[in-house]
Amino acid sequence: QVHLVESGGGLVQPGGSLRLSCAASGAISLVYRMGWYRQVPDNGGRELVAWINTDNNTQYGDFVNGRFVITRDGAKTTVDLQMNNLEPEETGVYYCHFRDWSEYWGQGTQVTVSK
Repeated sequence: QVHLVESGGGLVQPGGSLRLSCAASGAISLVYRMGWYRQVPDNGGRELVAWINTDNNTQYGDFVNGRFVITRDGAKTTVDLQMNNLEPEETGVYYCHFRDWSEYWGQGTQVTVSK
């Protein structure tokens, strides 16, 4: 079992920045992928924001366009997502995600982009 603890959500003005962090603990494999998804308002599903794996390969959602950077600290099993130039339509709940042989989700953290 893997437990995820998220932090860093909040309110930011359009064009501003936020940093999300996620810490994993428990039975963590040597090979895993960890990252962030966000809820899609229209259908309730979740779309990829970014992930990073234990080889430090990364994948970003198409909408990111170079604005976000995901990094990890392997020793601490934490992942940080630096989000810059945020837009109002990016308001929503962001979820930490961890995948090795199984899949785990964090409880979600609210990001609000508004004046």
